[in-house]
Amino acid sequence: VQLVESGGGLVQPGGSLRLSCEASGFIFSSRPMSWYRQAPGKERELVASIASGGDTTNYADSIKGRFTISRDNAKNTVYLQMNSLKYEDTAVYYCKVVRLGRAYWGQGTQVTVSS
Repeated sequence: VQLVESGGGLVQPGGSLRLSCEASGFIFSSRPMSWYRQAPGKERELVASIASGGDTTNYADSIKGRFTISRDNAKNTVYLQMNSLKYEDTAVYYCKVVRLGRAYWGQGTQVTVSS
């Protein structure tokens, strides 16, 4: 199983970024996917999750209405569209899949919100 995140960077408050996570090594369309983030000095937290078919999504209260999770099963990719970014969104963002009872994580992509 391999997960490769991309799309992070430096953005001003109020700006937008789109993160991507390309997956391989498993049947992508059969597994729910999640995005997590970890800010400096804080625990990793769940940001959003999406069902295998993309029909059900869940979001943390802190990002509800600003972030959108989606997936393209033909491209084995899950996305996180982040709008109206705030300073407190600064973190390393990771995608995660659970397969056969084991969690797999990508290497993470840094998102920095700063003026």
